[in-house]
Amino acid sequence: MKTIVGMVLVGVASVALGAEPDVSKLPPVSKKTGVTFAKDIRPILQGSCVKCHGDQRPKGELTLKTLEGVPKGGKDGQVVVPGKSQESLLVIAAAQIDDETAMPPKRGRGGPGGRGGQGGQPGRGGAGGPGGRGGPGGRGGPGGPPAKPLTPEQVGLIRAWIDQGAK
Repeated sequence: MKTIVGMVLVGVASVALGAEPDVSKLPPVSKKTGVTFAKDIRPILQGSCVKCHGDQRPKGELTLKTLEGVPKGGKDGQVVVPGKSQESLLVIAAAQIDDETAMPPKRGRGGPGGRGGQGGQPGRGGAGGPGGRGGPGGRGGPGGPPAKPLTPEQVGLIRAWIDQGAK
């Protein structure tokens, strides 16, 4: 009985303290070689991320439109660790493996990243991962359709780009 109570308390404490995302849930790295930002990554980010993280008033001061903007990061720091996709917040957020960092924010009835979700971890980008809040219900700003999540294949390609040096 003490073991079960202890396990429950540890589980509650990890949620309350904002446990790290389970990176074992990340999609595998793409086997494609020679991945470049211009040819492979920019089109992916343009389709799902640049609406909120473009040139004009980028959320969380994170610009994902240019090769120069990605490694620079935003107000919460770098989102790419060259050579280490598993440690890169861009990958963790795009893979949507947890509600605290998911980009675009997961839609739902309240809570982090959902409709009305305003919580988040300090230094982790708040509700919705790198760059801050993604807007109510995961919308990329006032009006317009919500941003669509990346596919596991797209996340795998981003992982390959990062692991190949993010150039």
